[in-house]
Amino acid sequence: MSLKIDLSGKRALVSGVSSGIGSGVARILAQAGCDISGCGLDEFDSAGAQHFIESVEKEGGMAEYLSLDLTDPGEIERWVNTARSTMGGIDIIISNAGRNIFEGLENCTNAAWEECMNLNLASHWRLAKSAYPYLKESGRGVFIITTSNHAFNTIPDCFPYNIAKAGLVAMVQSLAIEWGPHIRAVGIAPGFVDTPAGRNWFNTFADPDAELARTKASHPVNRICSVEEIGALAAFLASEWGGFISGTTILADGGRSALMQDGEGYGKYL
Repeated sequence: MSLKIDLSGKRALVSGVSSGIGSGVARILAQAGCDISGCGLDEFDSAGAQHFIESVEKEGGMAEYLSLDLTDPGEIERWVNTARSTMGGIDIIISNAGRNIFEGLENCTNAAWEECMNLNLASHWRLAKSAYPYLKESGRGVFIITTSNHAFNTIPDCFPYNIAKAGLVAMVQSLAIEWGPHIRAVGIAPGFVDTPAGRNWFNTFADPDAELARTKASHPVNRICSVEEIGALAAFLASEWGGFISGTTILADGGRSALMQDGEGYGKYL
């Protein structure tokens, strides 16, 4: 095998490509040789959707974009079937779509619970189920789920988001066990990633730059992650080099989870 990550001829579906992690993942997969069908809530003529198409085509890949709501099972079916028809098959899926729904245990309503579980958990299962025949047809299908470091360690008031993300870890295990050997399933659990949503969160502080610096210093690597780094990890896992990795979820959190606790007397990670 060549040391190069080569996904030439592979056909990938990536959700949430109009911004954030999905945009970075799509760009890196395209650089590795993938044709990509992407989806998002943004309309086709939006800046995010057009940037996705241009970034894939710039790398020589085929790109299509569908505007749809992944909480609607019928829309998932439409996307999968359209992609299968357009690309002639499906080899890789990056099930990435999700949204922070942080309510806290006491304040969480039934409506917020249902919204979170529908998007952040159930939509991934529905996508897997819809794509299963085509991934099996591929013979070496790969289903990669973007979960979160909140699946392993969380903080106050992040309920029920952390519950849904923990469920995805179990889903990866079940998919790998029951769909192998023809399909591998892997999870990626990012920590703090530099995305538009993250920047908006920093802007809620009186001094956004100071809060960003504090956040970076709380990580042993002294920075936060880029979307391209998550994309590179996804490309590796989807490639022949990741062929022995299945049923597990990989943390990409800059060492944050290695810390026992923060606070005075615990070194530089304050």
